[in-house]
Amino acid sequence: MKILAFGDVYWRVWRKALKKELPGLQEKYNPDFIIVNVDNITSWRWAVDHHVEELNAIWVDIMTGGDHIYDNFSHIKSYLQSDNTNLLVPANTYETDTGIWFKVFEKNWKRLLVIHLMWNVFVRDNLYNPFLKADEILALDHGHLDGIVVDFHKEATSEIYGLAMYLDGRISSIFWTHTHVQTNDEQILPKWTGMMCDIGMVWPLYTVIGATFDSVKNRFLTGINKWKIEQGLWKDYVLGWMYTEIDPSTMKSTHIEKIRIQWTTI
Repeated sequence: MKILAFGDVYWRVWRKALKKELPGLQEKYNPDFIIVNVDNITSWRWAVDHHVEELNAIWVDIMTGGDHIYDNFSHIKSYLQSDNTNLLVPANTYETDTGIWFKVFEKNWKRLLVIHLMWNVFVRDNLYNPFLKADEILALDHGHLDGIVVDFHKEATSEIYGLAMYLDGRISSIFWTHTHVQTNDEQILPKWTGMMCDIGMVWPLYTVIGATFDSVKNRFLTGINKWKIEQGLWKDYVLGWMYTEIDPSTMKSTHIEKIRIQWTTI
């Protein structure tokens, strides 16, 4: 089973960059499932309906979110709570009616369980323990599965590695989003769980997480958060993502590969 997972897709840039690059990546890797993190997809905030539909139109199978879940909640609530939704909310939030935390996705005669969790270290909200929440979900009867993937939206690398080791051998692959910068630590753990600390972001190059430097400079110099942030909309962009292969007969990772595409024309 082949999976492409893209890090946080950012504002307007993803609409051009991802649409431009994805057809070639689909042809090259022939993935069974495509996963995209959408925590920053709409004006640095969670997805709204029409952006989700744009992703569905380019054959994205699964979407995950993060800490901006409530920023555009009124504009996405009906989609989150529909029976056929493919957008997951973090499983360890206290709210119980926001949407689905995990789901078994079926495609190409394969069944993939995807779980979405959020960090518990340096967190701004009160959350359940992600380790225990993972235990709770994995203890459920999901029927026959060909693989299990976790998107962990996080801050601290210590928590990342702790959760990876804790789940090693019980899931197929785990990757991390939210800190936006792609890491160089892709690996398969001793019990055959593939992991990568951060798969990166789809965003404009030469920016501060998508913002122009001039628009955030005074925040760094004064510590005061009063200036309007401007997004970088120039032609240079970066796609950060991960490719994983899983053996359906064992649900073990057999290959993991980080990819970073840097381009200067859209």
